[in-house]
Amino acid sequence: MQIFTNEHAVLADSSIHQFLFHCRYEKNLNDKTLNAYATDLRQFIGYIQNMNPCEDIKQVTRDMLKNYFQEISHFKPKTVKRKIASLKAIMNFLEFEDETYVSPFRKLKVKFKEPYVLPAVMTMDEVRKIFQSVYTEHRNNTCTDNYTYKAQVRNIAVMELLFATGVRVSELCNLKCSDIDLQNGLVKVFGKGSKERIIQICQREVLTALKNYFRLFKPVTSFFVNRLGLPLAPQSVRLLIKKYARAARIDKRITPHTFRHTFATLLLEEDVDIKYIQNLLGHSTIATTQIYTHVNAEKQKKILSTKHPRRKMNFDDKQVIAV
Repeated sequence: MQIFTNEHAVLADSSIHQFLFHCRYEKNLNDKTLNAYATDLRQFIGYIQNMNPCEDIKQVTRDMLKNYFQEISHFKPKTVKRKIASLKAIMNFLEFEDETYVSPFRKLKVKFKEPYVLPAVMTMDEVRKIFQSVYTEHRNNTCTDNYTYKAQVRNIAVMELLFATGVRVSELCNLKCSDIDLQNGLVKVFGKGSKERIIQICQREVLTALKNYFRLFKPVTSFFVNRLGLPLAPQSVRLLIKKYARAARIDKRITPHTFRHTFATLLLEEDVDIKYIQNLLGHSTIATTQIYTHVNAEKQKKILSTKHPRRKMNFDDKQVIAV
């Protein structure tokens, strides 16, 4: 795929293409990550060519970076953080490949604090409602020989697997038939960086939903497919979840990732060790998983403020002695 325009070919054909080649074939990064790198680097190249013409990204200085960071400061914090990370990644790569090159980041302290946002999760009542909506729709469809009926069976399987495993929507859509062992209830998931993990399906209802789907669609390569037999797209999954959330009259925004957050949070509330949750989610570090401890802390606060027996005790002010 052509990532850069001819205008930027001088910069693109050397260092940056080496970096993207390294990311694709040596680090085995997925297309989503590669496209993000390409987008960020394309934007940076455009800025450098317009403001500070140079023939190689190795000629970029600390001041050029500082000016660029000012240029992109109007973007959302998460976007700015990603763009900075993309530049750090390529310059670290170039430093590793070329012993004479020193990354300008070594002389630059970037203090960037992304606003802390707790992940959105569903309550158990909301989980019940959204599953009730998809199962009710399927039960009310008496015509079993049309595609609508088949799609409903597939939608049940999709939602059951999302909630049973906490997989990312991209991981779900990339599942192959060979990745799912319906006999033994095992799902092989390839996560970020092509890291493999095995998740067991322990609920009979989930396995039944998957078997019903497989029997009806008879997929050959990709496990989840559309009416044309092509891999189910992440956007299709987002739309079907939005549809059932609306039918369940859930006001908050529900996405496939909400299922992932809910999966992790509810397991934590059931006192599952966070290290097990880390493995199930496919997180490289425990730090990524620890965000769910903050979600749990919010629930803990609510429980203690509304359920603690001390709230039922009331003493006269004169009886309270400060110490």
